[in-house]
Amino acid sequence: MSIDDRPTLAAPDDDPYLWLEDIESERALAFVAAQNRRTLAAYGDAGFERDRDMLAAIFDRPDNIPMVSRRGGLLYNQWKDAAHPRGLWRRTTLAEFRKAEPRWELLLDIDRLAADEGEDWALNWVSSLPPAHERAILALSRGGSDAVVLREFDLATKRFVADGFTLAEAKGSVDWLDQDTLLLSSAFGEGMATSSGYARTVRLWRRGEPVEAAKVIFAAGNSQSVWVRAGIDRSVTPARVWFSEGLDFFNHHLWLGDASGARIRLDLPTDCWMTADADWMAVKLRQPWSVGKTTHAADLVLGIPLSEFLAGSRAFVRLFEPGPRRALQGLYWAGDRLVLSILDELKPQFEVLTPSAEGWRSRLLPGLPAIATVDVWRLDIEETEGDGDLLANVQDPLTPPTLQLIEAFGAPAVLKQAPRTFAAEGYVVTRHEAISVDGARIPYTQTGPAEPTGDAPVYMSAYGGFGHTVRPAYNAALGKLWLERGGTLVEANIRGGGEFGTAWHDAGRHAGKRLAHDDFAAVAADLVRRGVTVPKRIAAQGGSNGGILITNMLVRYPERFGALFCTIPLIDMRRYTRLLAGASWIAEYGDPDKDEDWGWLQTYSAYHTAKPDQPYPPILIATTRRDDRVHPGHARKMTAKLQAMGYDSYFYEPAAGGHGYGTDNRERASFITLGTRFLARHVGLEME
Repeated sequence: MSIDDRPTLAAPDDDPYLWLEDIESERALAFVAAQNRRTLAAYGDAGFERDRDMLAAIFDRPDNIPMVSRRGGLLYNQWKDAAHPRGLWRRTTLAEFRKAEPRWELLLDIDRLAADEGEDWALNWVSSLPPAHERAILALSRGGSDAVVLREFDLATKRFVADGFTLAEAKGSVDWLDQDTLLLSSAFGEGMATSSGYARTVRLWRRGEPVEAAKVIFAAGNSQSVWVRAGIDRSVTPARVWFSEGLDFFNHHLWLGDASGARIRLDLPTDCWMTADADWMAVKLRQPWSVGKTTHAADLVLGIPLSEFLAGSRAFVRLFEPGPRRALQGLYWAGDRLVLSILDELKPQFEVLTPSAEGWRSRLLPGLPAIATVDVWRLDIEETEGDGDLLANVQDPLTPPTLQLIEAFGAPAVLKQAPRTFAAEGYVVTRHEAISVDGARIPYTQTGPAEPTGDAPVYMSAYGGFGHTVRPAYNAALGKLWLERGGTLVEANIRGGGEFGTAWHDAGRHAGKRLAHDDFAAVAADLVRRGVTVPKRIAAQGGSNGGILITNMLVRYPERFGALFCTIPLIDMRRYTRLLAGASWIAEYGDPDKDEDWGWLQTYSAYHTAKPDQPYPPILIATTRRDDRVHPGHARKMTAKLQAMGYDSYFYEPAAGGHGYGTDNRERASFITLGTRFLARHVGLEME
């Protein structure tokens, strides 16, 4: 009896599982329900329930750090716990927040709102009107999806505004021009969406006006553009508006204008980052840029007065010089100064630059550790409202996060300390390098027992895409469910990430994505070479772009792993551009409709390369039905094909969660616990 292994590389469009792309069809939902029952019957036992409840209790702890941002002098927070799984939106003062138990002013109980309206609401984001911040647009998401319903909220009365701004579900954003006018970038409406499902226009939406009548003041000029955006810059008077047209994920045209529309397109490389404050601008290059007789190297940061640039000057000052393993991670303005976030050999640095007519003065932020994972960001949502206060989050895999306040760019002071949620005695954090197939050095961080046993149960993870940098952090879930039970954690910095700048990212995209997967396999092999473990005891997890990674470990390197957990994954590289936001990622992967690009895409489209009679390790593929970024059809179809070929494969799809593991703490705990216990059972980690 022949085994159905479709689709194949020989016939990539002969796909018998297209029906699983119909997210809400009766047949597809019956498949999901049957798969969920099978998976929970196998792995959802009493031990699962115990660990899920234990993990949910950790996520719901009252002494967890409430993360805050400042609007109009007050600190805002969205808090979730067992009694408020969807969350409370609340605020307090900085003086109150410094206390061990601050008093909070409740603005909105999202659980009560969801119950009253019979909706699966989550609060996705907020846009408020400065400087008073008495009115806000709340973006309410059904089940954690990216698409949101917009509703105007009065922060003084703590009620939604009757006959206020409201907009039905769509992907997009808004910014307040004044109390009666919004700049709306939304995919809602006929002809308002790009092929990726994002906003194609910016509209000037006045109070009381039907959104259909709102004037379009900016629109994508290219039919292949992935989005347009607009933001109001109040660092000058009158305020100016920046418009951006995303040509692809990494390239955009940037325009300067006002409420009437875009006026000047900036003569900048389309793949640069630009940020402006008052009359200063900073530009981070992605590729070399030749201006006259001067060529500026990739990854430099250049500074210049904006007015001089607009007048034609290109007398840039070089503000940051990269190195082979020294790369900028981000830049932003705070208190009229430019803050640079840097990784130098994966060690964090934060440089503060003060511009003036005499030049740019530079110094490092003091008091932050050189060996840790450190994030620093502006406390104030509106840069013009703040005085330069920053927040810092400091942690490592064995040390829970500390939230610190940096006032006036001075030494940090501790605001909050997260609780220690697992026993870390006897464990150490070490950094190593594997050698990939082409000789490249691939860093990875190992957290586990100080004395190796030679057969440690290892939980590996990586991402390797979109220039996203992976840094080791305190993971309460894996610390409790894996480390504390004798396991080891490994996080790999494979190519495709942003750890070492543009070259590191570019080496792992397009055809190089396959090389990034080789990097991950090389780390697995290095763990064996170093005597840490053996292949059958290595488990691996990856999500989203990491779903391509994990399914390629399945089909290309099955002998190096004992079990795999593939989450919210991208897998089918033949049809990904036709599914939800997939077309926006062509710059990362390539276009499967072009023969040249399909030539490399097919090499890591595991949906097509999976074949019968191979030594594939057990795999659990999990997604969420409300993921409107990466289509759940990827996970569904890969599972169906693997099971048709007789492989030990399982599937899990909760109804809510968006492009994540759940909208509340219990949902997240269920998702993580199920996957962790699946891996543990197959690599021999004792979970009871």
